[in-house]
Amino acid sequence: MEYRTLGRTGMRVSCLCFGTMSFGGDADEETSAAMFHRCRELGINFFDTANAYSAGRSEEILGGLIAGCRNEIVLTSKVCSPMGEDINARGLSRRHIMLSIEDSLRRLNTDRLDLYFVHQVDPFTPIETTLRALDDLVHQGKILYPAVSNWAAWQIAKALGVSALEGLARFECIQPMYNLVKRQAEVEILQLALAEQMGVITYSPLGGGLLTGKYDTQHKPEQGRLVVNPAYTQRYGVPAYYEITAQFAAYAREKGYHPATLAVAWVMSHPAITSPIIGARNLQQLEPSLAAADVRMTPEWRAEISALSIEPPQPTDRLEDQHSIGFRGS
Repeated sequence: MEYRTLGRTGMRVSCLCFGTMSFGGDADEETSAAMFHRCRELGINFFDTANAYSAGRSEEILGGLIAGCRNEIVLTSKVCSPMGEDINARGLSRRHIMLSIEDSLRRLNTDRLDLYFVHQVDPFTPIETTLRALDDLVHQGKILYPAVSNWAAWQIAKALGVSALEGLARFECIQPMYNLVKRQAEVEILQLALAEQMGVITYSPLGGGLLTGKYDTQHKPEQGRLVVNPAYTQRYGVPAYYEITAQFAAYAREKGYHPATLAVAWVMSHPAITSPIIGARNLQQLEPSLAAADVRMTPEWRAEISALSIEPPQPTDRLEDQHSIGFRGS
């Protein structure tokens, strides 16, 4: 197992992070334990969860599994998603953050989180309020580093500026969506991470199952998240994605790899990325993703795979600036 330094934290984490969204939902307690122990057997020390996963059950199951190895584990959780019917049981207000961290620590049976992610944007709470609450948790020793998921690059950059100005603990890790059909993170988020020396752990490297080789233009899913989950149906319902999937699956098999293995390895090969988050419903489904740890992808190989998908647009319309040095007139 390869280990990488997470941004500026000095923590060394496995090149694959195991995400436990399936714990307590698609994966029962026994299956969850089997996947956890398989990850530990291979040297994975990085585990990601969220308070909202299975309404807290994911944290409870993971908390039981890490009891004997907590100090060997780099552990994350998240806050923002609704955790009940109460109008204040959601968001990034100081109140909700302070209540949520106590619940997460209790469910995970630990005294601190290594990374605590704000899970989404809260349009009702000023960024300054959220950052001060997270800074207080750092000083209390309940979290080691604040982190951010699903924010735009400008929002993350604004937060970094506020943290620097006010002397607050800054975001040290970003968790964006990223895979071969969803490459928006390349435009600004991953560049921001490189510039600011932030860790990056990306989710959905398999595109909700789209890049596992099971689907193409002729074979659409009949069950699973791509069908039953409205968010995934909307996210991956673009016809062009299935064309990319078909080409990629054929390419992977021609090279002698399971498509899922190569899809995860492609994500892992981006220079800004610390660890892709892999997950599964069962051990059999997990194995191809685990195999990505043994793939060493060159920049040339990565470029070859990238050419199979749609390159995202650049952050400005001055395309000539990508290939020249110096100033030009407007």
